[in-house]
Amino acid sequence: MSIKNFIIRNLTSISRAKNKRQTLKTIIKAETRHENWINIHRIDPNNIGDYYCAPHLYFDELKGKSLDIFDYKSNHPEIRENFVQSVSNNALIIGGGGLLNRNSFSMQLKTFEKLAKSGKKTVLWGVGHNSNNKSNFGKNIFYNIDTAAFGVVGVRDYNRIESYVPCVSCLHPIFDKKYTNTQEVGLIFHKKTLKDKSLVKQLSHYPYTSNTKDLESLVSFIGKSETVVTDSYHAMYWAMLLEKKVIAIPNSTKFFDFKYQPGFSTFSDFESQLKKTQVYTGVLEECRTLNLNFSERVFNYLNV
Repeated sequence: MSIKNFIIRNLTSISRAKNKRQTLKTIIKAETRHENWINIHRIDPNNIGDYYCAPHLYFDELKGKSLDIFDYKSNHPEIRENFVQSVSNNALIIGGGGLLNRNSFSMQLKTFEKLAKSGKKTVLWGVGHNSNNKSNFGKNIFYNIDTAAFGVVGVRDYNRIESYVPCVSCLHPIFDKKYTNTQEVGLIFHKKTLKDKSLVKQLSHYPYTSNTKDLESLVSFIGKSETVVTDSYHAMYWAMLLEKKVIAIPNSTKFFDFKYQPGFSTFSDFESQLKKTQVYTGVLEECRTLNLNFSERVFNYLNV
């Protein structure tokens, strides 16, 4: 990296840190209003799991009411101002996705917690822990926010005191389609893993895709695979909705607390686990019922 690029990157980082603090400080000081409701999540078209895990996509009452949780740090003042106004003037539906115990979302979630304790109507819908600290893998995770402060709470992590509400993307009609297995194993790489050209080349004798593809292509790939091997949470989840065998390559704590456990392995050793995985039935119906029941609680709370 050149000296010039190094300086530019550091100045950008400093500016962004300032933007973060100022935006959240402004929100905390603003008057609490409930003119409408807004669904806050990570809107990333290059990660379709993040993109499709939000309730505004599945309920007419919430259509068009979305906000990217990363807008608070934008370099564009008008985007930051829209974030301030949207959060200040509306009830908040936060989720879904792995927004808890992740540095990228910590400041925002702590701010939402403060707002909740000050009387802001807030909902956590299908959020979960997402620590990439390997020492926490498979262990009991304490959330980095006080979920009891929020008005209505549903988390995608199982066996907790909070209501269990798996990812709302189960409501997408694409999972009603019928698929036929045409390949024994299908690999699905997380977008970050896809950058590891050496790994991808090493496993290229298997059919593979990534979570950067469009939803229809990815679900079709899952549908024709007897066993899915993946380090993408939503690829794991969607494969289970379609009653596939799944081997997860965990890169975060999020994989360990889904109700139905996949096999766990690594990209270098998953072949030894292929005969040890199992199929779970009825997961799609269960997840849809849980989300529809939860939506009634949310809409009653928000007077939708």
